[in-house]
Amino acid sequence: MALPIITADQRLAEARGVKGCIFGKSGIGKTSLLWTLDPKTTLFLDLEAGDLAIEGWTGDALRPRTWAECRDLAVFIGGPNPALRSDQAYGEAHFAAVAERFGPPSVLDRYDTIFVDSITVAGRLCFQWCRGQPEAMSEKTGKPDVRGAYGLHGREMIGWLTQLQHARAKNVWFVGILDERLDDFNRRVFSPQIDGSKTGLELPGIVDEVLTMAEVKAEDGANRRAFICQTLNPFGFPAKDRSGRLDIVEEPHLGRLMRKIRGPSRQPLDFSGRLPDPTPSAFASNDQIKE
Repeated sequence: MALPIITADQRLAEARGVKGCIFGKSGIGKTSLLWTLDPKTTLFLDLEAGDLAIEGWTGDALRPRTWAECRDLAVFIGGPNPALRSDQAYGEAHFAAVAERFGPPSVLDRYDTIFVDSITVAGRLCFQWCRGQPEAMSEKTGKPDVRGAYGLHGREMIGWLTQLQHARAKNVWFVGILDERLDDFNRRVFSPQIDGSKTGLELPGIVDEVLTMAEVKAEDGANRRAFICQTLNPFGFPAKDRSGRLDIVEEPHLGRLMRKIRGPSRQPLDFSGRLPDPTPSAFASNDQIKE
C-alpha cells in the first residue's frame, strides 16, 4: 500500500469551508448577520428561538431543543469519526442511526453554510445534560459532583465543536455572547459567555476565525458596527484570523468576509512589530448590515 500523500494540487483543489465564531454583546446584531448570507445555501441552527431579528429571511432552519438533538445534527453534518469506536457518540453506529431517521446525508448538499445561533445556548443545553450523567454524581456520597459535571461538559463541547469542524466542505459559523468585566487591576477583560472555562479556552484552536462584533467610532465620530478580526488589535477584543487576509477592522457582512478569506493570499503576519491602524472606512452603518 502506497503512502497516502496528498499533493499540493490535490490539496488546493479541495473544497474547504471556513470555520469561525463571532462574539458580541447582546443586541449588537449577531443573528441579523443571516441577512448577509444567501438564504438558498444557508442552514440556520436556531437554538435560541430568537429569530425575530430575521423575520422575513427566507432560508431554512432547524430548532434543536436538547443536547441529544445537537449531537445528532453534528454527526449528520460532519459524518462519522473513524477515530472513535462504533459505539461512541459520533462513531459509525451513531451516524447510521441518525441517517436512518433523517435520510441520506445528501439532503445537506444544497447548503454551503451552517449558521449556529448560539454557542452560548448550546453550552447551556450541554451542561444540563451533563448534570444528569453518572460522571456528575459522587461515587462516595451519591450526591451531585459539580466538578465532574464541568469536566464532562468541557469534553462534550469540544467533541461537538470538533465534529462540526469535520464538515470540511461547508462553512460553519457559531455566534455567542461576549462578556465584559473588570479584572483586579481595573482593566477590561472580555471572554465568551459559555458555561465552564475549557470550551472558551480551546475554541480558538479549533476554528479558523474568531471575530468580535462591536461598536467602534468611525472617522466621522459616529458609532459603527464592525468585525474586529486580528489578535493584535487596539480595542482589546478577542480575535484571530488564520487566513491572514483580513484587516483589523472589517465591515459586518459575513458573505463578503468569506469571499475575502478565500481571496488571493498575502503574507499572513507582519514581522515588523508595528501594530497597523484600524481602517474606519470599513465600518458599516447600522442599516448596511441588511443587504
